Amino acid sequence: MSDTPPSQAVYDTRAADPGRDGEAIMAVWRAGQLGHAQEHAPKYAWFYRQCPFGAPLVRLLHHAPDDAVVGTCAAGPRRMVASGKVLDAGVLVDIAVTPRHRSLGPAMIMQASLIEASLERFDLLYGFPNAKSLPVVKRLGYSVLGEMLRQARVLRSRRYLARRLPAPLATLVAWPVDMAVSLWLSARRLRAWGVRSEWADRADERMDTLWRSSAPGDTALAVRDAAFLRWRFDACPLVSTRYLLVSDRGGMLLAWFACEVADGMLHVRDFWSAGAVHGLPRAYLDVLLAAAWREGHAAVSVECLGSKDCQDAWRAAGFHERGRRPVIGRWQRHAVPAPGAIHLTSADEDQ
Repeated sequence: MSDTPPSQAVYDTRAADPGRDGEAIMAVWRAGQLGHAQEHAPKYAWFYRQCPFGAPLVRLLHHAPDDAVVGTCAAGPRRMVASGKVLDAGVLVDIAVTPRHRSLGPAMIMQASLIEASLERFDLLYGFPNAKSLPVVKRLGYSVLGEMLRQARVLRSRRYLARRLPAPLATLVAWPVDMAVSLWLSARRLRAWGVRSEWADRADERMDTLWRSSAPGDTALAVRDAAFLRWRFDACPLVSTRYLLVSDRGGMLLAWFACEVADGMLHVRDFWSAGAVHGLPRAYLDVLLAAAWREGHAAVSVECLGSKDCQDAWRAAGFHERGRRPVIGRWQRHAVPAPGAIHLTSADEDQ
């Protein structure tokens, strides 16, 4: 590595070939301490080599004096629809710069080159910046599309009461509280007598029928068919996902929830029904909560950027806000007008 201070260094950017440059890309990840090193190779094989929408667009940042690769960033392709049109979107992922070159200038040079390279490929670039980087990405021409709202519904109260009460007292108080919750869930589940639920480890072919029957209107959202779900969840080596399938008594799929279990909670990473962008029917959410209770989970959580009606449907089922974060984006092709709404869930991130 050259002794030239990074502030005086000269940088250039180049296109990366995900099939050829994997080792160079992952070397920057390791040096930049991006994620967990043991997950780099399996994530790369899945996200960069197996995506059904094509390889991610990747840019490498080179330190010109010694031609060393010192940074990398990517946009993973996603297929979206809005107003009856198919859109090509790219989700910003894996932005990493090695420590010696980690300053605003090199990072902006690299990300600006990604934007320029994406103009002919993606209708939309979007990402999930942290609070510190939000002013920086705005300088690159991104605007805030909305906020990912995280909501949760407590089912078993002992662990939450223990934060405020001595453990023995929390256990004592939790019993009647949880019994009341159980009775309430049972009563709600009885009201949803016309639907049934089952767990599945893999995407179901009926998801294609459900997606084709959907009419999201002007809302921009990722295509949620079985092919996408098989790649995004079933093939993902980083987390284990199960689906709660909600159907009528004739077996027709009405809704599904892609769920991950972590820390005793059931996290809904994605969901869909024919009218999901306007709010899931209460009966489907009651079925979800009842299934989570039977599985022994302490709570159910969901994170989504959606319409007010979509968020209100979760609130009506007893969910409460636990946090929010911005989503930024750039609409890039003049032929595609910016839709009035966008629907995103955890599935629309990289992992």
